[in-house]
Amino acid sequence: MCGIVGYIGDKRCRQNVFQGLTRLEYRGYDSAGFVCIDSNHNHFAFHKEAGGVDPLARVINETKFDGTIGMGHTRWATHGVVDQANSHPHFNCKKSIAIVHNGIIEGYEHLREKLINEGHEFYSTTDTEVIAHLFGTILPQHDTIKNALIELVSQLHGAFSFVLILEDHPDQLILVRHRSPLVIGVGNNEMFVASDFLAFSDKTDNIVFMPDDSFAILRKDGIELYSFDGKPLEITTEIIEAKFIDIDKQQFEHYMLKEIYDQKRSITRTVSFYRVMGSCTDRAFSQISASFNNHKSTEYSDSIWRQLSLSKAQINSLTQINLVAAGSSWHAARIAQFFFETICKIPTRIHLSSEFRYMPFFADKNSIFIMVSQSGETADTLEALRLINSFEISTIALTNVPTSSMVREASGFLPMQAGPEISVASTKAFSTQVATLYWFANRLALERGDITPEQMHEAEEDLFIAAEVLEAAIEIHKLRITQELAKKYAQYDRFIFLGRHISYPFAMEAALKLKEISYIFAQCYPAGELKHGPIALIDDKTPIVIFSVLDDLIYRKIISNAHEVKARNGHLIVFAFEGQDDLIKLADCAFVIPKITPLLAPLAMTGLMQFFVYHITRELDRPIDKPRHLAKSVTVE
Repeated sequence: MCGIVGYIGDKRCRQNVFQGLTRLEYRGYDSAGFVCIDSNHNHFAFHKEAGGVDPLARVINETKFDGTIGMGHTRWATHGVVDQANSHPHFNCKKSIAIVHNGIIEGYEHLREKLINEGHEFYSTTDTEVIAHLFGTILPQHDTIKNALIELVSQLHGAFSFVLILEDHPDQLILVRHRSPLVIGVGNNEMFVASDFLAFSDKTDNIVFMPDDSFAILRKDGIELYSFDGKPLEITTEIIEAKFIDIDKQQFEHYMLKEIYDQKRSITRTVSFYRVMGSCTDRAFSQISASFNNHKSTEYSDSIWRQLSLSKAQINSLTQINLVAAGSSWHAARIAQFFFETICKIPTRIHLSSEFRYMPFFADKNSIFIMVSQSGETADTLEALRLINSFEISTIALTNVPTSSMVREASGFLPMQAGPEISVASTKAFSTQVATLYWFANRLALERGDITPEQMHEAEEDLFIAAEVLEAAIEIHKLRITQELAKKYAQYDRFIFLGRHISYPFAMEAALKLKEISYIFAQCYPAGELKHGPIALIDDKTPIVIFSVLDDLIYRKIISNAHEVKARNGHLIVFAFEGQDDLIKLADCAFVIPKITPLLAPLAMTGLMQFFVYHITRELDRPIDKPRHLAKSVTVE
């Protein structure tokens, strides 16, 4: 995914920046760029390419510009097509401010329109360029850069981190972090900046992890760190001995790890795809698939319903939604039940594929069935589809494989944009299913008049933010997991997982992940059922993993369940959100995650949960990508 690398110091910046960019290539990207204040003329010199770091480096090596302050970026497109203009860095009108940026600026369209009306000229279609223009407007209105930054961040929403260079202040790098990681490396008369410390891990062991909602003004020999309201923050330097050469081999060790990091890409690509498919009126689906990245419209139309073979009359007369799935897809469907019932106000039933044909079937012409399957070939789900089709009820296949049997046989098709998933244990397919179903619940509600187009757009932006937070949560806790926690928890031979409300099906998915790749026994229960039997299993040899929610009432109930565990000497691991201090204090091990919209809490926790399980399994030296007895596509009943 997107990567940021910056440098300020006594040395030349170009080599440091490009080495860091190369080390971040594993995150995935589609374009790259570099900018510095050239020492020959003390003005910005830059180049950017749609493509890789190597062709960018070749061009810059030929031009030979360099300086003692500079930054680079690898971009994976979310706003704007993949081309040179949309690549980073971006600038204000006067080209006196340069920016590289990770994340999403929510509602940037309104800021862009306002700035255009004020006379600003934009050269890209990205959300990033808005920041440069906005700061260029704000900066002259304040007597200090600090005060200008306070106003800037008050106008930005979403999940983002970015670095600014001001041509008039060539001795400073400006850093801003909100729900997207940014790390500072402290050297001898030099400072390094990156979205991942591995970019400069062999240059210094002294690392400052920027707190959330903070900005920093870096000079080669010092750091000023402030909260978003301008209060000075204590600078905490950590000694990190992990080195690039020990960890990064220019490729992931396993497909599963690669696919865990693919999730932000998969979700953002999927949402971008549906945003376009929901806005095109007269274009065939094959054409949409080929060109959706080039479409600019955000007006919503009826093309999605033609794709799903649903009429407006059917949509408005729906009395029930059914989701049929197995394995991780079943867990995604159970999470989605909360989407449809909360957003659409439509009763929703979740069916386990392997049981479906052996239960009474009540045909209801005013219902739809969504068949959820990563491969589109899952035998139990496919057979359930065929049974439903025999009653001439509308069916929709939600799958990652457009050529699958399920797509051919269903009435309609919700295509995921996760890309190939090789590891048997589903990671990005699961999260992309959740994202797709959240989008569809909102699109259905829009068609039925339950939400406005503005709320639909906000839901899409919330998904972009959730994807950003999913990856950010991994980065926040990565070192602690890899250096300490994985080894510790690999010693246990059984776990209990607990959740309530929307976090219960997510806890089921977490337990499944641990079982299928590590072979550690794991059981999941609704946390409210703990006292009805499972509480007898609690001891100090069985870690209890609790997944929190962002509903205040249910959160208080989860705290009560945590107290029940601690009262019996249970070892408690919690996945909590920022501000949930009562739960965090009860934990023996706490993973704290940035807050997002409540219904997307499971999506925010997904990557971190998978990363934790992956590294426990890695400690046990299991065959992570190909666990025993399992297959990727389950084509037998």
